[in-house]
Amino acid sequence: MSKNVCVINGHPDPAQGHFVEALADAYAHGAGEGDHTVSRIDVATLPVEFLRNQAQFEQPPGEAIIAERAKIAAADHVVMIYPLWMGSMPAIDKAFLEQVGRGDFLIDTSGGDGKALVRRMKGKSVRLIVTMGMPGLLYKVVFGAHSVKAVEQNIFRMVGFNPVRHLILGLVEAVGDKGRARMLERVTALGRKAI
Repeated sequence: MSKNVCVINGHPDPAQGHFVEALADAYAHGAGEGDHTVSRIDVATLPVEFLRNQAQFEQPPGEAIIAERAKIAAADHVVMIYPLWMGSMPAIDKAFLEQVGRGDFLIDTSGGDGKALVRRMKGKSVRLIVTMGMPGLLYKVVFGAHSVKAVEQNIFRMVGFNPVRHLILGLVEAVGDKGRARMLERVTALGRKAI
């Protein structure tokens, strides 16, 4: 079954040539081969500001973010690819997700008593692809993949995405061109299936 797929390049540097961008290209290419419709978001090119209070969060974001979140609204499946920075997702990616969520876009808690929670992303799936310099197994076993689990649970599952999956790609610099080529092939295959 054909899906509408939104691929988010979460590398914070707008310069081209990062491996995260290559992974986003690979996933999008695979999704196209799988007869899926693909939209792209490049976080580093957007005017992403940090929210400072609840009042800001309750207001809708600027037009540039509204245009990008329309891609998420139209998607059946979202993939977000980013590098691990200081043990977590880059600050601009978290700020982007906060901007996207403004004005009850992701979740609505306006039931008055706080109990009427409407998860607006129900029916959509998501995959996180996280790159890092350390071995992926070390990140999972020693560090418990804590930041990826937090993003999965506290952002994506909270707003209704299900299933929520991840792929951790470690040693991206150390594996060389052949190792990165294998990673790109793996991500292309995931794109074909849109999972």
